[in-house]
Amino acid sequence: MRILLTRPEPDGSRSAARLRASGHDVILAPLMRSEMLQADFDGPFAAVLITSANAARAAAAHPRFAELSRLPVLAVGDHSAEAAHAAGFAEVVSAQGALDDLVRLAAARSANARLLYLAGEDRAGDLAAELAGRGVDVETAVVYRAVAVTALPRELTQALGTNQLEAVLHYSRRSAATLLHLAAAAGAVNALLGLAHYCLSDAVAVPLREAGAKRIVVAPDPSESSLFGLF
Repeated sequence: MRILLTRPEPDGSRSAARLRASGHDVILAPLMRSEMLQADFDGPFAAVLITSANAARAAAAHPRFAELSRLPVLAVGDHSAEAAHAAGFAEVVSAQGALDDLVRLAAARSANARLLYLAGEDRAGDLAAELAGRGVDVETAVVYRAVAVTALPRELTQALGTNQLEAVLHYSRRSAATLLHLAAAAGAVNALLGLAHYCLSDAVAVPLREAGAKRIVVAPDPSESSLFGLF
């Protein structure tokens, strides 16, 4: 299968290598890049919350990382947990799911504690509010932002214009919306909508459904292995 992958680096190259090893032809065209932010925060904290691998990478570059690295990390899923280990956090627990799973994990482990949520500038859901409703105090520190490209790469525009693609993998709602916007600007949105769209979650699929895509398949759980298992 000839697949479009828009996942940001460094995860994009890792995912593309997995797909190619399975025999797929991949166009890797990241539509976002991460920009680290030197957020300030107070403390002390009982644990750190992360909902993305980018948050773990941003933490590793923060001036207070030596302090943070001694705290346990509660990660939304296995990928973010792996990134936290790689960044240098010693104790990491994965909720193995989505935001609701992380809320349950944090509430069970951290009643009456104060937690630090290392977040992105744009995020789905309100983790701090969800945990506040369960009696857990959370301080949110925005440690990175995702910056979108302003035009489709030439290779991708050509592939859409000559019907070279069969499918697209979507990892985030914002990247899906960005792809639709840039494809429309390039006059290629109809070609894009005619492809098969494989989405990490129902939330990721929303802009595609709203735009009129007909072939949308959602992974049964929000993991890359589950996503790859769809085709």
